[in-house]
Amino acid sequence: MVIRNVNWAGMRALYRKEVRRFMKVQLQTIWAPAVTTLMFLVIFTIALGGANRQVLGVPFADFIAPGLMIMGMMNNAFANSSFSLLAGKMQGTLIDYLMPPLSNGELLLALVGAAVTRAVCVGLALWGAMALWPGVHVTPAHPWAIVWFGLMGASLTAFIGVLTSIWAEKFDHAAAITNFVIGPMTLLSGTFYSIDRLSPVFGAISHANPFFYAISGFRYGFVAAADGDVVVGSIVLLVLNIALAVLCYMLLRRGWKLKA
Repeated sequence: MVIRNVNWAGMRALYRKEVRRFMKVQLQTIWAPAVTTLMFLVIFTIALGGANRQVLGVPFADFIAPGLMIMGMMNNAFANSSFSLLAGKMQGTLIDYLMPPLSNGELLLALVGAAVTRAVCVGLALWGAMALWPGVHVTPAHPWAIVWFGLMGASLTAFIGVLTSIWAEKFDHAAAITNFVIGPMTLLSGTFYSIDRLSPVFGAISHANPFFYAISGFRYGFVAAADGDVVVGSIVLLVLNIALAVLCYMLLRRGWKLKA
């Protein structure tokens, strides 16, 4: 079945352009983030792992590895989607995104698709490195959960990145969102600990963090254990992604901070 009235060629061309942009510097955009995230695994395993420490009934290294994987994926999806339109504003090439015969939906889909592609590349690099790391087991237990929560988590931060690139007027604005929003939300979402050990107040705060559902569900795909309801997490992430997609589409359609 072919959906008509969609500029597939143009959307595919923009998607390829965005993918080639980060692939040309893959040492910086894929391998460097993967190595940095792997260092988190080494440091926290040595410092906090202990010989027999277990979380959710699995060894600490096995518990932390999936969380680090999805954390790296989400961070890089945001980094990719928050750059394109903002770089166009700063370099005076924004017209290259707005002038081609692409609808707002096609533009949004290409930008988010490229960001998710980068997230998948980082995730695969991390999975390969962790699979070879001694004492870490990252054999999939529920592949559907890995795919679903990986895509939902990466799409979530990709849409936030598009919103950031629409709103931001300079790179400092995007860096502020990275440092004060994305970073804290990923680090305080159960990546390094199980939220069932938190006080009721902080547990409620963690449940209000959408990143928690992505990390918990993704971890469930590897260790078959989660500190949150997987079904609820799936619904929350799906609803948030739809809401953010609609918001991005509306802002692109209005041309807010993009068109004179």
